[in-house]
Amino acid sequence: MGTAVTLVKDSPPDAPEIRPEAPAAQKRRGRRENLAGYLFMSPWIAGFLLLTAGPMAASLYFAFTDYNLFNSPKWIGFDNFTKMFHDPRWQKSVEVTAKYVVIGTPLKLLLALGVALLLAQSRRGQAFYRAAFYAPSLIGASVSVGFVWRALFSDDAIVDRTQSFLGFHTGGWVGDPNWVLYSLVALTVWQFGAPMVIFLAGLKQVPRELYEAAEVDGAGPFRRFWNITLPMISPVLFFNVLLETIHSFQIFGSAYVVSNATCGPADATLVYTCYLYQKGFRESQMGFASAMAWMLLLAVALVTAVLFWSQKRWVHYEEDAR
Repeated sequence: MGTAVTLVKDSPPDAPEIRPEAPAAQKRRGRRENLAGYLFMSPWIAGFLLLTAGPMAASLYFAFTDYNLFNSPKWIGFDNFTKMFHDPRWQKSVEVTAKYVVIGTPLKLLLALGVALLLAQSRRGQAFYRAAFYAPSLIGASVSVGFVWRALFSDDAIVDRTQSFLGFHTGGWVGDPNWVLYSLVALTVWQFGAPMVIFLAGLKQVPRELYEAAEVDGAGPFRRFWNITLPMISPVLFFNVLLETIHSFQIFGSAYVVSNATCGPADATLVYTCYLYQKGFRESQMGFASAMAWMLLLAVALVTAVLFWSQKRWVHYEEDAR
């Protein structure tokens, strides 16, 4: 009969004996680790509850009330929303905002992509040009930029003098209802640095072998851009479109400052957030303003949902190619 042999791994004689941890001890250690994690997260949790979640819940309640900051809120149901849809100035703010988003966002992204394509090529002073084009995005839509922009586009300022030299005089964009919105579009287009940097990162990920193969097949620059560059950077393009669209809906500071706090002339710069500000803090109709804020949230959510639905048709991820 055979003899059973058990192989035991040698271990140092002074090695401590390792015993499995009891289930109760494991639970206690897990609770201590969870408690430590929650303690580290507590500042963020407190800030979120007090500065974000709490005010959002309060504004949702105020949206269904008649509240003017001085008296107690009075529940009125959907009256704020009904009054909003019949308000001509609210309709004007929706029109102005939609026009700004539809014109400004594509122009900004087109310029950002064009400059990114130029800067993606190796050339002397490349780092300087990247920093120079990105610098305006660091400033943001600050009050100081708004004042400078209003001075540039005022009557008899540098933009107006340049136009007069070229043969047409508008009297300044800021004072003309037909032109003042385009000064805001020019401001957002000027700050194209952030999407440009994102486009640059996406262009760096396109394999050079694809361009070399296309050149061998006789593809020209346009065909290489349309059939290789755009599909390969489509996830980056989708990200920029989504981000810049949401930012465009939130425009306030530049419109408020450039119009000298009037959102005019003739309500030409009455963007949605500007009218919301007037209703809430000038006319003290905080319930109406809260309803406007939630309508803006729903509109942005709807646009975001449409963009995510449309990405299935034109955004190509690496997994799709496989």
